[in-house]
Parts: sequence; C-alpha cells; structure tokens
Amino acid sequence: MFRSIQMPLAARKKTSILPERSLPVSAVYDPGCRRCPRLANFLDAVKAEHPTYFCRPVPPFGPLGAALTIVGLAPGLHGANASGRPFTGDYAGVLLFETLHAYGFASAPTTTGPDDGLALIDCRITNAVKCLPPDNKPLPSEIRECNAYLAADLAALPDGGAILALGRVAHDAALRALHVKPAGFRFAHAAAHPLGRGIALFDSYHCSRYNTNTRRLTTAMFRAVFDAIADHLGAAGTRNAARAA
Repeated sequence: MFRSIQMPLAARKKTSILPERSLPVSAVYDPGCRRCPRLANFLDAVKAEHPTYFCRPVPPFGPLGAALTIVGLAPGLHGANASGRPFTGDYAGVLLFETLHAYGFASAPTTTGPDDGLALIDCRITNAVKCLPPDNKPLPSEIRECNAYLAADLAALPDGGAILALGRVAHDAALRALHVKPAGFRFAHAAAHPLGRGIALFDSYHCSRYNTNTRRLTTAMFRAVFDAIADHLGAAGTRNAARAA
C-alpha cells in the first residue's frame, strides 16, 4: 500500500529495496536510437510534414545526478518533439516550469524554446519513452524497450534523492528502471514511496492540458506534491517561499 505524502518520510521505516548505484553513462541517451520500428517510422513521417521539428529521441534536460528527477510519459507532437527539450513548447510545461521556479528548481518560470537560457537547478527532467508515440500512446513493448535509458539515468540519482512520476506510465517505468517490483507501490496522486538509500518516489497526475482544464490536477494539488518533495530534500526554506508566492 502507498503512503500519503502528509506523513514525513523520516518517520517511516527505512527499506533496502534499491541496489547499490552504478552509472553506465553511455547508456543514458542515444540520439540515433531506432530500436522501436513503429516510433522510428512515425518520426520519419512527422519530420516530412514538419521539417523544422527535432523528430528524434528527446534527451533528458538538467544535470545528471540531480537531487530531483522528474519522469514524464513521452514527448508531445508540437512540444518536446518539436523543440528537442522535455516539456518545452507544449501546455504541459506551463504548470511544470512555473512550479519548478517557485520551488527553486528552475531559473525562470516560463520557457519559450530550447535557447531561452532557462536552466534547471539540482533537477533533471526525462521521459519514460524518449520518442514521440502516435496519439501520445506508446505500446507496452516500446516502454520496455526504452526502459534501459531511464534505468541508466536514474542510476545517477544520489542517496536521499527524489523521483517525481507524472502519471501511471511514468510511475511503472521508474519502478522497472530501478528493478523494484510494483507490488505494494500502487500509483496514486499524492502518494510517496520510500525505496531505500533515502530515495523516495512521488506520484502526481500528469500536468497535461486535459488534467488541468478538468481540474483533475490543480495548482494547489501539484504544489502539495512539491511541498512533500521539498520536505524530503530538506528544502523547507524553498517550500515556504513558494507557499508565499
């Protein structure tokens, strides 16, 4: 069973679920990856229609080994697939970057493109699937095929770090990447899962236009998750400043 983020992580029983860290850095990202034929062919078709779009596997954004790693689903057609940077150019990035800035994880609250100078501070953004999927729905086989890249990325997470999974697919992909069996780690918005080595996996509904427009995810709900992350990372001052904003 999951535990609510309202319960301080320090008060929970420590676990030893995660293995010792290893960092196959060369496996974190392959710009020429075409291991999933359906995705590769779809990118070719989109590139033909939009010649200026990035249309390749989208690399993670932010420093490797940051205290907070955010895992999304996959690049959006006119967002990351166009810009080449996660959550840059689509609506989902609006709430995400605004919140990251409020909590001290980003240098600016808005993004206009990959050359806008925005920098992430002790935070890294990646995706469960690095390539744009048709209809924004990767196949289970494609999620599994791409998981080795996520595993290499999360291997750099420091002891005491935090992972934020945006949606169930990201949650499941992060557990797979960490070689953690999903039993007992059910996805739920505002859930926190201690994984050992002081690392915790936090869950949130995805900050997509659909979820925010229907108010399935509100700004207050999203910030509550970041409050818990800030507590976990010992960033009480950042949290309080964000609440006052």
